[in-house]
Amino acid sequence: MKLIGICMAAAMALIGSGCAGNANRAKAVTGQADSLYLLVGSYAPSQDEGIRVYVFNQETGKGTYRSGISGISNPSFLTPSADGSRVYAVGEDEGISSTANALAFDRAKGTLSLINSQPTNGGAPCNITLSPKEDYVLTANYAGGSVTVFPLGNRGELLAGDTLTFTGSGPDKERQAQPHLHSVLFTPDNRLLLANDLGTDRIHVFPVNDKKGEGLLNRAAAYDVQLAPGSGPRHTCFAPDGKHAYLITELSGDVIAISYDEMKLDTIQTIKADTLDAHGSADIHISPDGDFVYASNRLKGDGIAIFSVSSEDGTLEKVGYQPTGIHPRNFVITPNGKFLLVACRDTNEIQVFARDADTGLLKDTGEKIEMSKPVCLKFVPMN
Repeated sequence: MKLIGICMAAAMALIGSGCAGNANRAKAVTGQADSLYLLVGSYAPSQDEGIRVYVFNQETGKGTYRSGISGISNPSFLTPSADGSRVYAVGEDEGISSTANALAFDRAKGTLSLINSQPTNGGAPCNITLSPKEDYVLTANYAGGSVTVFPLGNRGELLAGDTLTFTGSGPDKERQAQPHLHSVLFTPDNRLLLANDLGTDRIHVFPVNDKKGEGLLNRAAAYDVQLAPGSGPRHTCFAPDGKHAYLITELSGDVIAISYDEMKLDTIQTIKADTLDAHGSADIHISPDGDFVYASNRLKGDGIAIFSVSSEDGTLEKVGYQPTGIHPRNFVITPNGKFLLVACRDTNEIQVFARDADTGLLKDTGEKIEMSKPVCLKFVPMN
């Protein structure tokens, strides 16, 4: 029995991803608006539009540019608030210039404006999330080997952060010489924060305080979970029923299926996503109907591994592999389940794939959104 860290894949339509259910569930989410805002984070110098806003039609698969904002260096990862009125972005610089950034999003106009920025005090923040009550923002600092917790002010602005620093290393001398925090996420029941540490093969687990005045995290009750040496835990997604989760490991290229019940997590299966031993698995999401898991791989045979989900026990079976552009990073599935969009960093494009709801397989539509070094994709409702 092994406790495994998890990353919440947005169960809400806001970020267009979902997870497992039963055999009789509908094959697509209905009642969704045809058009959504697509927010894209990228690697870009501060003088360029590092974050762009597109209007994406989830019935036709076509995207059109709406606006962009400059002023943030390397805004590679984003997270929107539940109502879409605010967006928080990292500034993934390596050193002391690394930042967390709060932005206001005018959904009527489709434009972003900067509220404020704060230093993360930990280099290369690569992931950012909001607390369940949206009163804190947290960043995972890859180069800093740390997590920074920012309280939020009345306007959603970031207040000065508190940085939690970790120690340790892993067996890969090049990739695991120190802690490398890669994601911060809350369990669906909002009872735990899990910080995935690629560098030490650990999940740093913090119970969440449920009373005001005690701070966000119960640090006295925190503990670490040691995963398989050299696995490199990166991202995970949760089933919408909260009973299963799927973890992608960057270095070993595995997808680990997990059962979850009353704060208890048990490994039930490990299956390969990266069969080429490329050590570059990246992101993982589940279709809104919960029938299929998708995992991106980079460095060799760039593409998306496709798995079907058993309605009986949540285990996976590999059913296909879809080649993509070079260096696929984050990807997202439309709320209606019709399309899967992939941020291909090194071909400077967002590819649009049609998704077969019955087989889970993907087909390149030929539709592309050209953008320099896209990394992160998030959907926000237009109204």
